[in-house]
Amino acid sequence: MRLLPLLALLTLLGACADGARELRQPVEPVGDFKLGHAIVVAPNLVKGPASREATKEEWIASVDSALEERFRRYEGDAFYHLGVSVEGYVLAQPGIPLVFSPKSVLIVRVTVFEDATGRKLNEEAEQITALEAPSGKTIVGSGVTQSAEEQMTNLSKNIALQIENWMRRQSRAEGWFGGPAPAEEATAETAAPAAADAAPAAPGLPAPATP
Repeated sequence: MRLLPLLALLTLLGACADGARELRQPVEPVGDFKLGHAIVVAPNLVKGPASREATKEEWIASVDSALEERFRRYEGDAFYHLGVSVEGYVLAQPGIPLVFSPKSVLIVRVTVFEDATGRKLNEEAEQITALEAPSGKTIVGSGVTQSAEEQMTNLSKNIALQIENWMRRQSRAEGWFGGPAPAEEATAETAAPAAADAAPAAPGLPAPATP
């Protein structure tokens, strides 16, 4: 699906987790993750339908601030770098409250680099989406109650949370950030039974000689 139709569809969907509120929760490590650099770019930025204006520079600054705020909290033993490309957005304009209240949307693509080796943990950039979080101010549409700057700040905090959630899933599923490698564990667990099944049976004792 192309980005512009996707943005149009997402403006009609529900809300997203509240990245700002979640920051008040106790910090739980993401494996051995410690942020080295967060590089934010926006070379192919697409503005969705019926959106307020925001420049590339504004989005880069907003997303970079949210990434720094969230990921500088983690003090693991290994440095990792985040490469984030801001791909598309909708900053909702005032609609008709409770009748047509479009949602704000932000789409990014993320790549994680391991500092020690310089390798990408994900060869293909992961596309991640954030919507505006539910609140008393967004129930009638954020375009009615929030400025464009407020919308950008909230979306940036939400996208940072969605990036963290994805990283945690990858740690569990793929062994990122020093997590266990499921494939290796499964191999180790199945190797012993398989070896036992493949081993030849011990030869029987010879029958006693007939006198």
